[in-house]
Amino acid sequence: MSTGSDIYYSPARQGEAIYREKASKFIGLAYPVNTEGEIRDILATVRKKFYDANHHCYAYCLGATQEVFRFNDDGEPSGSAGRPIYGQIQSKGLSDALVIVVRYFGGTKLGIPGLIKAYRTAASEALENSGKKERTITKTCTVTFGYENMNDVMRIIKAENLELLSQESGNNCKIVFRVRASREEKVLARFRRNVNIYISVDV
Repeated sequence: MSTGSDIYYSPARQGEAIYREKASKFIGLAYPVNTEGEIRDILATVRKKFYDANHHCYAYCLGATQEVFRFNDDGEPSGSAGRPIYGQIQSKGLSDALVIVVRYFGGTKLGIPGLIKAYRTAASEALENSGKKERTITKTCTVTFGYENMNDVMRIIKAENLELLSQESGNNCKIVFRVRASREEKVLARFRRNVNIYISVDV
């Protein structure tokens, strides 16, 4: 994370790389992703496209602090494929990232060290080819207030350049907006100075 504490990085686009070792072919594929549902769809597509491959090993992590992650060896010896792939995502400081390495077995066993090197290299090169994109951590806030406070609330929304997600008017009004995490406390403090305003924040 950067100085502002609300920045992290993900792959900018799909990246691909090919690594060969003793007639085995390793195809590295890196993707920017947002949800586990999206990851499942990509995995299904890759397995269908490379249906004749021997292994489809992968790793992914989601969230600004990589709070959701998984790696899979898909039949390779334990720790020889998924973990080295995941290690490359970590070493490059990325999240919201999926890397799949497809292997076509060439007839010669590589041994555990050889497999680790091959999967690590294919993953690393695919990520290099995918580039890096800055992402912002945001919070979604809900402000509930009386209609008489509408002008004050909208003035703050405009002054702070907040992303308005939804708005409900009536005797009891409600506005939902998104704010950068590093600006959250400053913005909410400004709202709280209006005594008739209730605020909730989705974590």
